[in-house]
Amino acid sequence: MQKQIITRQKVDDRFLPDTLHPVLKQIYASRGITDINQLNNSVASLENLKKFKGMTAAVELLMAALDEDKRIIIVGDFDADGATSTAVMMLGLKMLGFAKVEFLVPNRFGFGYGLTPEMAELTVAQGAELIITVDNGISSVSGVAVAKQAGVQVLVTDHHLPGSELPDADAIVNPNQYGCEFGSKNLAGVGVAFYLLLALRSGLKDRGAYQDKAAPNIAELLDLVALGTVADVVQLDSNNRILIYQGLQRIRSGACRPGIKALIDVAGKQQQKMVASDLGFALGPRLNAAGRLDDMSLGISCLLTDDESLAKDMAYQLDQLNKDRREIEQGMQLEAERVLAQLQLDGQVPDGICLYQPDWHQGVIGIVAGRIKDKYHRPTVVFAQGDNGEMKGSSRSIPGMHIRDMLEEIDSQYPNLIKKFGGHAMAAGLTIDGSRFDTFKLAFGLTIEKHITDEQRTCAILTDGQLSADLFTLDFVQLLKQAGPWGQAFVEPVFEGQFRIVQQRLVGEKHLKLVFAHESGMMLDGIYFNVDLSVWPDASITHVKAAFVLDINEFRNQVNVQLLIRELIAR
Repeated sequence: MQKQIITRQKVDDRFLPDTLHPVLKQIYASRGITDINQLNNSVASLENLKKFKGMTAAVELLMAALDEDKRIIIVGDFDADGATSTAVMMLGLKMLGFAKVEFLVPNRFGFGYGLTPEMAELTVAQGAELIITVDNGISSVSGVAVAKQAGVQVLVTDHHLPGSELPDADAIVNPNQYGCEFGSKNLAGVGVAFYLLLALRSGLKDRGAYQDKAAPNIAELLDLVALGTVADVVQLDSNNRILIYQGLQRIRSGACRPGIKALIDVAGKQQQKMVASDLGFALGPRLNAAGRLDDMSLGISCLLTDDESLAKDMAYQLDQLNKDRREIEQGMQLEAERVLAQLQLDGQVPDGICLYQPDWHQGVIGIVAGRIKDKYHRPTVVFAQGDNGEMKGSSRSIPGMHIRDMLEEIDSQYPNLIKKFGGHAMAAGLTIDGSRFDTFKLAFGLTIEKHITDEQRTCAILTDGQLSADLFTLDFVQLLKQAGPWGQAFVEPVFEGQFRIVQQRLVGEKHLKLVFAHESGMMLDGIYFNVDLSVWPDASITHVKAAFVLDINEFRNQVNVQLLIRELIAR
C-alpha cells in the first residue's frame, strides 16, 4: 500500500529553552514535551515506587521468604520481555541474598502462555514454595488457584491489562491493575520486575540489612531492563526513556552482561555506539527466536551466564535460530499475501485481516501479522494450528485501534467464541476452537468495520518537515541520536524532501541503494530496506518525494551521512 507523506503541523515550542537546536525544539514539542524536566534522564527522575499498589504486600512476602529460606520458582514468558524479566528477577534476588531461586518458562507449543494450570502443577511438582510470575500472571486465575490449593504462595508481577477477574495471588504488582497510582502505566514486564527489586532492597535496608555493608546496586541490571523495554515495543514515556537511557549508558561503557555483549557481537553492532533501535531490531529478534522456534530457556541462560565463552556460544545458537525464523517467516508472509490477494476480489483491503493456513508455524505468526499489518495498514490476526483442535492467533493493530479492546468486544458480543485472550493496544494473542474460525473471522471484520475511521484507514508517514542543506551533517545526525532514546510513542525524527535519483541498484537481493541529488546540488547516499520489488528498481523514476531518517554509514573507514528511506513517491 502506497503511504502518504504528511508533514506534522507546527506546534508551540516556546516553553522549551532556546539552548536547544530549533529543529530539536519543534521535534520535542510535537511529541508532547511541555517541560524541559521531562527530558531529564537521571535515575533520580524515575517514578516513585511507593505509588505501586500491592508493592508493600509483595515486599513483605519476599522478606518472609528470605527469612524462611523458601524455594522460589520464577515463571516467565517466552518473549524478550519475559526473558529479560526472568533474568532480572533471578539476578536481583540473588544479589539481595536469596539462595534457592530457579526459573521455568512455558514452552509455547506445550503449555501456552503464562501460569496455566498445567504450568502451576509442574511448578508445584518441582518443589516451589513461592511462585513469582514475571511478564504474566494477571490473567492466570485458574493457574494461581491450582498453586494456592497446593499450599504454594504466589506473587504476580505483570504489566498486561487485567480482565474482569483478578487471580487470588498473595500479592499483585502491576501498574495497570485497578486503583494503582503509579504514574507510568507503560512499564514493560521487566520494568515491573526492576521496581520490585528496588522496593525489596529498600525494605531490607529499612530493617537494617545493610548497616555494615553496602546495599546491592540494582542499577547494574538496567542493561537488561533497557533491552526488554525496547523489545516489547511499549510506549516510551519519560519513565521508560530513563530506563532505556541508563541501560544504554551501561552497555556503551561495557558495564553489561556477557550475554548482551555476545548478542551485540553476533548482530554485527558496535557496543560503544548502540542506540535504542539496535536493541529492538538487532538484539530483540535474536532473543525472541528462542521462544518462537525452540525454548526460551536458551535465551535466559545467555543473559544469566557470567562465562563470556559460554555466552558467545549461546548467542551464536540464538543467531542461527533467528536465521531459521526469518526463512519460515518469509515463506509464511508470501503465502499470507497470496491468500489476501485472492480475497481482494474488488481491489479493496478488508478493514480487518484474518488469515490461517494449517502449516503455518505458531512461533512466527505474530511477526507475520505485523508484516501484513505494516503492508496493508489494517488490524490483522494470523492463526496457526494448535493442539486438540484449537487455533492459536496473534494480532497486531494500527494506531487508534486498541486490539485487546476489540477482542474484548468480540468476546462480549459472541460468548464462548474466544477461549482466552490478552495483550495490549497494539498486540494481542488469543485461542479459538478451530471449527469456529469462519465465525471469528466474520466477527473480527464486523467489529473492526464498526470502529475504524477513514483517517485510520489512511496509511500515512508523519514527518518533521524538510531540512535545510546545512543540516545534512554528521554533527546534526549525532545530535538527533543523542536526543533520544526514540521508540514507540516517542518516534524517531523523520524528515521529507524532494530529490533527483542519480543512481539506484539492488543490494542484498531486496534492499535498494540510492544516490540522491538534493536541490542544493549536494549528493546524498540512501538505503531503502526490504523494498517492494514489484516497484523498485525503476530507471524511469528519476524524481521522488522521500520520507527518511538521518543516519550514519561507516564503510571502509569512510563515514558519511546516509538517508534511511521510509517511503519514496515518484514525482
